[in-house]
Amino acid sequence: MNQREAYKADRARYPERAFKREQSLWAIKVYRFGRGNDQRPPGIVRKINDRIYWFWFRIVETLTGCSFTKATEIGQGLRIHHFGNIFIHSGVKIGANCTLRQGVTIGNRVEGGPVPVIGDNVEFGAYAQVLGGIRIGDGAKIGAMSVVLQDVPSGATAVGIPAKILQPKSEAPKNG
Repeated sequence: MNQREAYKADRARYPERAFKREQSLWAIKVYRFGRGNDQRPPGIVRKINDRIYWFWFRIVETLTGCSFTKATEIGQGLRIHHFGNIFIHSGVKIGANCTLRQGVTIGNRVEGGPVPVIGDNVEFGAYAQVLGGIRIGDGAKIGAMSVVLQDVPSGATAVGIPAKILQPKSEAPKNG
């Protein structure tokens, strides 16, 4: 994936002039810079940019409380509302057009353990925790303060501690 195009898609989900007002966009910009640099051929420019990336990563991580390294696979169109205390394990895969709110943690349950795979268009409520080798389906919603330890099917909602899965209401069959 071209990281410049991915950043444009990220940026499109933010209001105008958000770079000054929404510090989460700083973390996304540094992330995309690092991912783009890793796509360069090995050489001195890549090595210098890698040092720049890690320097900026630590500054932005400290200032914003958003911690996700360039090793994390994140699809285009990421939106972080209300930055702060966002922690994503470096092995996590996140699909396109996902939304995170403050306090979200996505990672493993035990050191060296498996990590979640997140589909496209998933929304995370504030302080949601998604842990272990689970799959969150496309269009799922993770409720605020939920602790998700099991797969969440596409379109479903997970709420509670531990999270219970609520299936979407299906349309009633039409007669006639």
